[in-house]
Amino acid sequence: MLKRVLLFPLLAGLWLAASQAQARLVIEITGGVEGAMPIAIVPFSGERAYDDPLSEVISANLARSGRFAPLERDALPARPNRAGEIDFSRWRGVGTDHIVIGRTQAQEDGEILVQFQLFDVLRGVQMAGYSLSVPPQRMRRLAHQISDIVYERITGERGAFETRVSYVAVERVEDERMFRLAVADADGHNEQIILSSRQPLMSPSWSPDGRRLAYVSFEEGRSEIYMQDINTGQREKLASHRGINSAPAWSPDGRYLAMTLSRDGRPEIYIMDMRSRELSRITNNPGIDTEPAWAPDGRSLVFTSNRGGRPQIYQQALQGIRPQGSARRVTFEGNYNARARFSPDGKSLAVVHGEGNRFRIAVLELESGHLRLLTDTGHEESPSFAPNGSMIIFASERHHRGVLEAVSVDGRAHQRLGARRGDVREPAWSPFLRQNN
Repeated sequence: MLKRVLLFPLLAGLWLAASQAQARLVIEITGGVEGAMPIAIVPFSGERAYDDPLSEVISANLARSGRFAPLERDALPARPNRAGEIDFSRWRGVGTDHIVIGRTQAQEDGEILVQFQLFDVLRGVQMAGYSLSVPPQRMRRLAHQISDIVYERITGERGAFETRVSYVAVERVEDERMFRLAVADADGHNEQIILSSRQPLMSPSWSPDGRRLAYVSFEEGRSEIYMQDINTGQREKLASHRGINSAPAWSPDGRYLAMTLSRDGRPEIYIMDMRSRELSRITNNPGIDTEPAWAPDGRSLVFTSNRGGRPQIYQQALQGIRPQGSARRVTFEGNYNARARFSPDGKSLAVVHGEGNRFRIAVLELESGHLRLLTDTGHEESPSFAPNGSMIIFASERHHRGVLEAVSVDGRAHQRLGARRGDVREPAWSPFLRQNN
């Protein structure tokens, strides 16, 4: 288990690994949901001509959400590809609530025409139908987009399958540790290495437009904060002050970056104006203040502080980037609460909750103060909400290896994302992606 030292939150991502990280995260569903909605994803005609069969990706996405129970392929009573081929009575007979059908066709310009439809089996009516044309290399992303449409039409909530996660992986190269800052699709595919370093990398934070990451690097032998464009690789050093430079966190509008600096002696919360690069100090307390996170409305920050004797979460109201009044404590249950992250609706926090030597992921409802534990191994840290608020990704330890896991906010659906070999840590879920990202 990683050693937790509040004074140096930037060191919480350090770990040893004796084996290599694989090029893709492997997802294992470790806990389903009773009462998940049965749905049939019929193989699309022509999809076998492509590397990523649409129906398989869509089915896997919906199953991972914990909200759906796709029928096994060999349990499908028929394989229609057009609306007129559907016998709804047969699908009702196998207890299916919804069915997705589709077809693909190669076009003269090299693109693939994909047509799909979603039907309510009980009512026998169409809920969605689209015709889209994409190049072959974007078929997998299209499958994520279709999954989002299906998820939203049925649940009424926006899907988050067409999103990405960032994380840090480590591999051993010629007896040296190589740290890699990576970005992958939410299902673990299409890994992109953003930066490789023989020195630790940690604390990735997404910009609101999903185009840049802020992170901490030890390339120069000490902690420094960088910002990097994911697509171009262009990077800029933002903070390299004496002492600690850590825990960057973007404001919801992208205009500011909160961070922890000890330039004036103690670790305190600062905000950097991303246009002028000027710093404003937010906290001034004899304790240690670190790990800032913005409220979705940008009107407050939460952070971890030991000003009361033990690490707990505090909230500081803001007027622009000026503190308003004193910070108030928001966690009271347990002797350790840290690394808070807001839910997208701003009503709750995901936190690392510690009791004794056990550290678990919990959700704190801010209005009621109710704390609900979601995990139970006691080796969890670094929670990050999906942009639709349905899941929380976090780092854990299994069989002495660092893995990523995800849990639904009600604690019922679980999945594990791990490299086949090596360690992965420090996850951060991206915002919703714009179409040109």
